[in-house]
Amino acid sequence: MNRVLYVRNLGRISYSEGLRAQEQLQRQHLDGLAGKTSEPAKDTLLLCEHHPVYTTGHRAGQYSDSEEDRLKKLGAEFHRKSMKWYICQLEKSVIRTCQSFGIQAQTSPDTGVWVGDRKICAVGVHGSRFITTHGFALNCNPDMTWFRHIVPCGIVGKGVTSLSMELGHNVKIQDTIPTMVASFAAQFDCSEVRHLDQNVPTGRNSEDEASCSTAV
Repeated sequence: MNRVLYVRNLGRISYSEGLRAQEQLQRQHLDGLAGKTSEPAKDTLLLCEHHPVYTTGHRAGQYSDSEEDRLKKLGAEFHRKSMKWYICQLEKSVIRTCQSFGIQAQTSPDTGVWVGDRKICAVGVHGSRFITTHGFALNCNPDMTWFRHIVPCGIVGKGVTSLSMELGHNVKIQDTIPTMVASFAAQFDCSEVRHLDQNVPTGRNSEDEASCSTAV
């Protein structure tokens, strides 16, 4: 089977903009399944960098309205939102990427990818009729001070890290993308990768404070 992976780099955008881009692709897939269009939807990997954002998954109950307001006042977005095999493949893709940088990462009983007891990549996936949105967030070189205001992923006693922190030098998003795309394609057995034109405003470009998140 000749599986083609299409890649679109959205640049630095808000969480809401990234979600809209995912939902647009999701609609294309659903329309194709329903026979509403003759053109098949493309299997697409979206790459993006978000402005500071906090999201909650199944631990949403830990966050009261007052806690949400506190985090928003810091200047970050806040969004309330299991396909075990798919999540496992995402984690393995990130582990491949980390290994290419000489970082020994692994999974743990807690979702995500870890270097020791420090999380380097968070994973959160939404699925509907086997079409996924959201994805994973691999820390390249974000401003780590944002994590001081919360208990990351609701896990007490563990820390957060990044490619830059582990390697001791600045790892930019653009340095990570080729390896991440190749790792993703290999893990999901894609025989070809095609890059699509960027069509979403990127906003401010940050080189020193960055995180990389992807979704399909």
